[in-house]
Amino acid sequence: MVKSKGQLEAEISEALIKFEKEYMGRGPEQTKTHIIGDMVVVRLQRVLTPAEEQLAGAADETEGRRLIKRVRIELLEKARPLLERIVTDLTGKKVISLHTDISTVTGERVVIFTLESPVGLHEEED
Repeated sequence: MVKSKGQLEAEISEALIKFEKEYMGRGPEQTKTHIIGDMVVVRLQRVLTPAEEQLAGAADETEGRRLIKRVRIELLEKARPLLERIVTDLTGKKVISLHTDISTVTGERVVIFTLESPVGLHEEED
């Protein structure tokens, strides 16, 4: 049975919530995934730990924010094979590239996966 776009997006969101909880130590408060052609865009909200929030709001907030971004980028780079495997297993498509950024102001992280080809899905009926 071919999954609907909404079903697959929900499965990817759930898998990334689990990843954030297990690998990063804290899950996001809200996650939304969008599949657009050969891209999977995941938006995770409020992912900063309380310690990171303190660091981002410290007196020298610029250096604190840079440090949070550097650490988060390094952690995600180490976990890249795991994330790529999660998305490949769920979509059936090889991940070609992964891009990410985190806002130390809003605590929002965006992860974009580019796939080898578009995901074949059924659109939901309205």
